[in-house]
Amino acid sequence: MVEGKTILSFFASNFSCISCEPRVLSLQNILSLLFFLLPASALTTGIYMIFSTKPEMATQEIQPNETLTNLKAESDTLKTKLEDERAKLHDVELHQVAEKVDGLGQFIMKTRRTLKGHGNKVLCMDWCKDKRRIVSSSQDGKVIVWDAFTTNKEHAVTMPCTWVMACAYAPSGCAVACGGLDNKCSVYPLSLDKNENLAAKKKSVAMHTNYLSACSFTNSDMQILTSSGDGTCALWDVESGQLLQSFHGHAADVLCLDLAPSETGNTFVSGGCDKKANVWDMRSGQCIQSFETHESDINSVRYYPSGDAFASGSDDATCRLYDLRADREVAIYSKESIIFGASSVDFSLSGRLLFGGYNDYTINVWDVLKGTRVSILFGHENRVSTLRLSPDGTAFCSGSWDHTLRVRDRGYHLGYIPKRTTLSG
Repeated sequence: MVEGKTILSFFASNFSCISCEPRVLSLQNILSLLFFLLPASALTTGIYMIFSTKPEMATQEIQPNETLTNLKAESDTLKTKLEDERAKLHDVELHQVAEKVDGLGQFIMKTRRTLKGHGNKVLCMDWCKDKRRIVSSSQDGKVIVWDAFTTNKEHAVTMPCTWVMACAYAPSGCAVACGGLDNKCSVYPLSLDKNENLAAKKKSVAMHTNYLSACSFTNSDMQILTSSGDGTCALWDVESGQLLQSFHGHAADVLCLDLAPSETGNTFVSGGCDKKANVWDMRSGQCIQSFETHESDINSVRYYPSGDAFASGSDDATCRLYDLRADREVAIYSKESIIFGASSVDFSLSGRLLFGGYNDYTINVWDVLKGTRVSILFGHENRVSTLRLSPDGTAFCSGSWDHTLRVRDRGYHLGYIPKRTTLSG
């Protein structure tokens, strides 16, 4: 027996014939297929090539299981060597380098607005670029656009399914995208007429084979990235609904993604149930970096403002910081008293603070350089499922399973945090 792909690929390259998926074929099956596919002249040449090969090649049979075992062993060996090389470069911890940096002191934020209107768990939210509007999605099947200043609802859409786990604002502020258990990503154009039926203008852009876990527009309204429980991420054209690029590499559900902050950036990071955080090149569809240090599902990933690093939050009750230039994890944010998973993470505008939403109803604020916790924010009555800093860094919003969203600030820009400064009113 011979491997069919080798023979058929020869004909494909020489006679513009189609190729075949790799599988073990008998010689009789190959000849039957060739009679069906090829003209007589090509067939004569091809049969001559087959029988002119060495006898041992014609009778060799490849065992798929044996091949996979060998490849896995080789992969594990290379992975071990890579980890050894990374360990050689790991000569100092981030908090040791930052020993002489001033601490942040006490840190206090207060709830300024509470957005009420969802009838079930809030699962996702996103800010509009105008720094005023927020879109949120919920287990009740509704997507709501809010005015964060007045707490008024500007638009509300009822989805055809519950558990709307993903939503995102378009960069122009003229549309929102959402999806969940319907396996789709739908885009709704927004208008000034608040009484207009948005459902009538719905456009289905993406279709996965399992639930939609996250979505994010690229730097324009024309393309959108999605991640799914089918273990893949995908880049779609919004206008045509065409799949532009697919990203395969996770071994389980992909739960989150985040785009690199640079306007010219072509990378994004994703995390999932396989405990891996993968960095992808959107042009090639290839995974260019992979990190596997968490001990459980990765629920959230977020790029550092400079784009040179990213943070992750996991069910293992830790948040972690990865430096893309050093190609390794550089900090772990955890305490023995924290035993519940981290569901969401985001940075302050300067990158000095890391906000982490946890399943114990709290938000922990970490000093990124020192690795210490500088504050615990209370207020929610159930697990914090999502949080995002506003585009100008002056506030952040968190969503919870208690059906509400809370907008908090300190009264000034979060990009600069003076030492030992607190709000008294």
